[in-house]
Amino acid sequence: KKKLKISGRELLSVPIQVFGLDQLQVLEMSPERESCLRYRMELLPQEIGCLRNLTCLYVDSNNLKKIPAEIGTLSCLERLTLSNNSLSSLPAEIGALQRLHSLHLANNSFTELPAPLCQLKSLTFLDVSDNKIDTIPSSIQHLEKLETLLLLFNSLESLPEDVCLLRNLHTLWLGNNHLRSLPGAFGELVNLDWGYNYCSCNFEGNPLESPPPEVCSRGPEGIRDYFSSLCRI
Repeated sequence: KKKLKISGRELLSVPIQVFGLDQLQVLEMSPERESCLRYRMELLPQEIGCLRNLTCLYVDSNNLKKIPAEIGTLSCLERLTLSNNSLSSLPAEIGALQRLHSLHLANNSFTELPAPLCQLKSLTFLDVSDNKIDTIPSSIQHLEKLETLLLLFNSLESLPEDVCLLRNLHTLWLGNNHLRSLPGAFGELVNLDWGYNYCSCNFEGNPLESPPPEVCSRGPEGIRDYFSSLCRI
């Protein structure tokens, strides 16, 4: 793959020459942890749309406040990392990235899951941990290929029943939210690893009552039995 990694002591903007590299497939503009570089890029230039062959774009750990609409023209993009920035919204055009299968948005300033994300039919991995998200749209049901959904450290008080339609979901981290209950059809997530792969990120740190944590730890089958018993009462 044709790859470019940009590094510097303080990156404030992308060198304009980069956008002439129209065969570029991987562009990395994230600091390496060990180098302690200070990246301060606040705006991804709209010229990013010139890089039509990009498959991977890494722009985490900057200070991005806005993503340009031109991101939607990167039709080959498969992986996009935007974690550790200052984003509170995404352009509607991001919904056009139909090859995107991995999207990283942790540690930003989102208060809701951006609706255009629910158009990303190829998405298998979505990380929106450590934001301020308090609602998940019902349109999340359209992410039929989703296998990993990371929602820990947000402000969720409930989940829509539509989450239970994500039958390929294997890893679901809901830890450290404000959830008191799970949807009644939650046990239908038969591929969920809660029953055999213990992880504190799964559901700990929520005031869960229905079902209680000890039931959640039994996984989808235990949760399904719990809700079935409620129906019989």
